[in-house]
Amino acid sequence: MKKILVVSSNEKIIDTVREGCTAFSDDFGIDIKTDIDDIISYINYELPEIKILDYTSANIDCAKILSEVNDDPWLHYGGIIAVCKDRKQMRELEELKDSNILSIQTINDFSVHFIHLLRILWQNQKFLLSRGMQEDFGGEENGTFVCGNDPLDIRFYTSFLINYLYSTNRINSDDRSDLQMTLTELLTNALEHGNLHISYDEKTKWMKEHGDVFSLITERAADPRYANKQITITYAIGKQKSTISIQDEGDGFDWRKYIGNKNVPDGELHGRGISLASELVSKIAYNEKGNQVVFEIANRIDESNTVPQAMSNFETVTYTDKQIVCRQNEATTDLFFIVSGRYAVYSGRKLVTVMSPNDVFIGDMSFLLNDKRSATILAVGNCKLIKIPKGDFLQMIRKNPHYGLFLSRMLAQRLEKQTHRTIQLNEQIAKLQGSEK
Repeated sequence: MKKILVVSSNEKIIDTVREGCTAFSDDFGIDIKTDIDDIISYINYELPEIKILDYTSANIDCAKILSEVNDDPWLHYGGIIAVCKDRKQMRELEELKDSNILSIQTINDFSVHFIHLLRILWQNQKFLLSRGMQEDFGGEENGTFVCGNDPLDIRFYTSFLINYLYSTNRINSDDRSDLQMTLTELLTNALEHGNLHISYDEKTKWMKEHGDVFSLITERAADPRYANKQITITYAIGKQKSTISIQDEGDGFDWRKYIGNKNVPDGELHGRGISLASELVSKIAYNEKGNQVVFEIANRIDESNTVPQAMSNFETVTYTDKQIVCRQNEATTDLFFIVSGRYAVYSGRKLVTVMSPNDVFIGDMSFLLNDKRSATILAVGNCKLIKIPKGDFLQMIRKNPHYGLFLSRMLAQRLEKQTHRTIQLNEQIAKLQGSEK
């Protein structure tokens, strides 16, 4: 069950969340908090997948809570829905360009759209994960999102993809920012200029008169000529690269005119999107008609995109190819956080598995059980680890007990996954033995 933390004292927001979650009671659990220390403790220990921050509640310092999430990006990221009192406050939050925020809503919009947001979350639960808790480390994902003419959908699906790529170490913080900007620009073009046929001049005039384009989008999306048009986002997330396709149902445009065009005057309110996107990602291409764009990003390979705040002061150790990290049956004195590289795990002379930054730690089981090393670990190529002596680790846990809880959860999930695999293998063996009789 996914956890939803509601940070609010506003009954309208609380009632909206409670009512919306009744249809998904088996999938989402709700906890409502108002005390700042209680909230931060809950975020650290419970690691809720969704956090609803109510900026309309004057008694709650939402800025401090957001800062707490951003202070340790390795442990906390993604899943924030911000609720504001008005459009002015909404624009102020948008200016932060915080990649952890899935959606920013006024309180009235939130009341109307929350059930829609929840349905999107329910349909895409695999993207609501904590680091180290993935079902298949470094696995491949292929799929499609189909959204209507709602900027809310665009923000949600953009955040889903980016958070998944980030949590699986395929992109780093800089890549995350660039990809956020690229997807937002390209999807905005598909929505405004593709499906809704909003011209450059029309958008410019509207923005000068009204300040933003949202009311124009709402008005145009209600037009029967455009109301049923959709945007299709197709993704193929692999080990070496990730490919994303965006297709709208508009008439297309002359994309050649905009690729590489940097001559947009400084005073212009928009128009740099396509040129900017082509600079931030590799192999961007349009179909002939101009209503579909495909681009690739090269994944980071065998590299952790950030180091836990609590572990940043420990010694970093580098290894060369085939250098031994630890030997089977030797005493356990250190835990290793994987910064980069791949590591071959041998039991006796048999290769058991290969570990990477997605496995987070080396030697965690024997370390916690106070046992001897159960395997020999060899570096594969050039590698980097953070070495944490046992005494220092215990001291770190005393200062940051939520890290100990995180490690316990991660190990429990690995054990659960291994148990599931063992059951499957036993069932297959039983079938084979039955067929031989």
